[in-house]
Amino acid sequence: METIPVLPPPTTESPTPWNWARKNLFSTWYNSILTIVCLIVAFQTVKGIIVWATTKAQWRVLEANLPLFFVGQFPSESYWRLWIVAGIIALLGGLTWGNIQREERLWNPPLLIILGAAVVGAVISPIDLNSRLYLLAIIIAATASYVAGRQINPKIMGWMPAIWVFSFPVILWLIKGGLGLTEVSTNDWGGLVLTLFLAVISIVLSFPLGVLLALGRQSSLPVVKLFSTLYIEIVRGLPLIGILFLGQVMLQLFLPPEYPKLDRVIRAIAGLTLFSAAYLAENVRGGLQAVPRGQIEAARSIGLNTPLLTILIVLPQALRTVIPAIGGQFIGLFMDTSLLALFGMLELIGISRAILANPSYIGRYAEVYIFVGIIYWVFCYSMSLASRKIERSLEKSH
Repeated sequence: METIPVLPPPTTESPTPWNWARKNLFSTWYNSILTIVCLIVAFQTVKGIIVWATTKAQWRVLEANLPLFFVGQFPSESYWRLWIVAGIIALLGGLTWGNIQREERLWNPPLLIILGAAVVGAVISPIDLNSRLYLLAIIIAATASYVAGRQINPKIMGWMPAIWVFSFPVILWLIKGGLGLTEVSTNDWGGLVLTLFLAVISIVLSFPLGVLLALGRQSSLPVVKLFSTLYIEIVRGLPLIGILFLGQVMLQLFLPPEYPKLDRVIRAIAGLTLFSAAYLAENVRGGLQAVPRGQIEAARSIGLNTPLLTILIVLPQALRTVIPAIGGQFIGLFMDTSLLALFGMLELIGISRAILANPSYIGRYAEVYIFVGIIYWVFCYSMSLASRKIERSLEKSH
């Protein structure tokens, strides 16, 4: 028998940037050419953007209209109410996020980058001194509540969903007014405040409605199943712009003359909720079908009735499976609020169009829409990060 010689272990290159680039970018002659061409194109693109942003762009349109982008025509003497709302959301959001991040390092690089960017933005932002101080105080409060949320007993933090629910009437009272505060008409709501209000309320309302529709489509009762199926298929067959048109323009035509006119914000929320619930129902139905049959049979064998079986066994597993799809649906709903600009509502896109209609800012489309696009990206990416974090925290296989 031939003896196989003992060979030394293969040599491994140290993981330096040059070794990585040589392996991935310059491995062959055509990869090297393609890498050089891409670097030249990227350099020219970045150079053009920097030159335009520093020499040609007129950012005065943003500085002069910053309050409009964020709060619309909300009365300036009532801005303190919005700062309190931002403080409440920052405190509760910090506590919630700290509780979710309990098992991870206290400070990680992405969190430090976000915190540093927020502080720098608050310092150099073109707003008055009092607003800068309020903004810095909110950042400090959010950071402190994040640290506190990691330390508080998890049993106490289990009440956070209820605290969020009870905070909503307080937030609505501060924004809307009444009961001792000057009432602010919804016609004066605008900008980011209106966009967030429409998106958050529509998300909160569409989620339980979508779950109920998904359960109804899986129901053994013919009437419930037929109604749920018809609703889902009819709404999914209509464009969102058509549903919003029915709610904003034609709904009042079908109501009796003596019936009070519904607020346009309520009509917009109704249209967004009914549309999103149909798509959400199909996402949840996919999760329901992914639950193994053995789980249901095991639950019935220990005597669980149908409501307890659904709430304790089926829904938790189904929703955990479709978290990415639900997160994508919520992000889409947040961006769909921009369609309301077509009906004269001054949310982010609507207020941008109103600003650009000013003769002083005609032609400043790039500056305005880049700024609005950054705002949309920040919130959508934050929702994506939260969705992935929730998915990882609920994943039982790791």
